[in-house]
Amino acid sequence: MTFTIKGSHLLAIAIMAVIGYWMFGAEIKIGGQNNATETAQATPSHGSSETQDSNGEAQRFKVSVVEIQSVEREQTVNLRGRTKAEAVIPVRAETAGVLEKRLVKRGDWVNSGDLVCVIDQGARNASLASAKALFEQAKGEFESNKQLQEKGFVTDTTMRQARFNLNSARAQLRQAEIELSWTEVRANASGVVQDPIAEVGDVLTVGGTCITLVDSDPMYFTGQLSERSINDVKVGMKADVQLVTGEHIEGTVNYLAPSADPQTRTFAAEIRLDTKGQTVRDGLTASAKIKLPPEDAIRISPSWLTLEDSGQIGVKIVDEESRVKFMPVTIVSQTNRGFWIAGIEAGTRIITLGQEYVIDGELVKAVPAEIQKAEVDQ
Repeated sequence: MTFTIKGSHLLAIAIMAVIGYWMFGAEIKIGGQNNATETAQATPSHGSSETQDSNGEAQRFKVSVVEIQSVEREQTVNLRGRTKAEAVIPVRAETAGVLEKRLVKRGDWVNSGDLVCVIDQGARNASLASAKALFEQAKGEFESNKQLQEKGFVTDTTMRQARFNLNSARAQLRQAEIELSWTEVRANASGVVQDPIAEVGDVLTVGGTCITLVDSDPMYFTGQLSERSINDVKVGMKADVQLVTGEHIEGTVNYLAPSADPQTRTFAAEIRLDTKGQTVRDGLTASAKIKLPPEDAIRISPSWLTLEDSGQIGVKIVDEESRVKFMPVTIVSQTNRGFWIAGIEAGTRIITLGQEYVIDGELVKAVPAEIQKAEVDQ
């Protein structure tokens, strides 16, 4: 079989030969100039953003910078917890017996000293009458013996026995009076009645609960502070407490635990609420913001941050010699207006645009970026 070489085959071979010649180092001149030489002159060396202008002078890569300034930062410590009454006080029976009357119900407000429960008196009236009779008898015997002693008919021993009988009868009378008074159970504090409460007909033992009072004035918020925040918070600091129901109540830090919970490593904190007559229920879920003294801090836009090859987060700055420098930073907190950071000083020029195209130590031309600065300062 005969293979015929066409003109198109010859043209393709010629083109491939020219390309191969150029790839292996030949210098092809176009318009009398060496193209390879021009390419070498136009391409800057690796690691440098400088180019040559028409006069052969170096031109540095332009980056936008902002001279960052510190601003006053409002600080708060947030914690979650619940409301807590001043005290939950059980009103207890001081004598045993059947509950005859309960004069209050759940939700009623009770003042200290109010009669709330009545226990069946049973035989206590009879005991009181008997004690009164014994007292009158002992009193009469003592007075008679005293008159006889004055006439010399009664010895001192007899008088001592008569005085003992009188004092014993007086004590029994007083005991009977107290026992009878205990059948009327009175509130030992002011508050709102809540469970547990006894029902009419219940048998109350000594110390048994008749009703329970919630003393809600004052009301407190209780929560837990982390180890990192405990040194920032002081007794007397103001706080804003938001109830799960939506209400906001001002308060003051009233107590900080001196030791941490061994399980959670947190410190109990108590905030006294200024309810201003507002009714706040005990045990409501709530959150609190404790206001700390303001401090000067640096706020930047999130877009100014960059990552080093090692994964360290930071910003690129331009120093006094117009060289790029990577500065690691710590993000203190995040808001909808930017990041609060630590690790750089006020007056530092941060690269806000072009930081991803320059490397550490590179000479650049820094151009102020007032528009971007204004966005962060708003």
